[in-house]
Amino acid sequence: MLYAIMAEDTANSLEKRLDARPSHLARLTALQDQGRLVLAGPFPAIDSIDPGVAGFSGSLIVAEFSDLETAKKWAEADPFVSAGAYKNVIVKPFRKSLP
Repeated sequence: MLYAIMAEDTANSLEKRLDARPSHLARLTALQDQGRLVLAGPFPAIDSIDPGVAGFSGSLIVAEFSDLETAKKWAEADPFVSAGAYKNVIVKPFRKSLP
């Protein structure tokens, strides 16, 4: 089943994100290589594709996991969590309707 992982950043998270980004991307690439990643990306803190020093306000990941508990454990182990970039992470079952 698909799960939406919605994360909210801490204030001034950009430096923490940049430090943890290689490990974060490696985990996402592993999901992609397994054919389980639907989409992933950050929410720019301002209305711009490249927010620069404004940074990001959070992230969204939609991926396939065997169950909700597995999805939550995967999300809790994210390098952005351990780096303190994320202050809150919500994981919910997701049903893709379109396209």
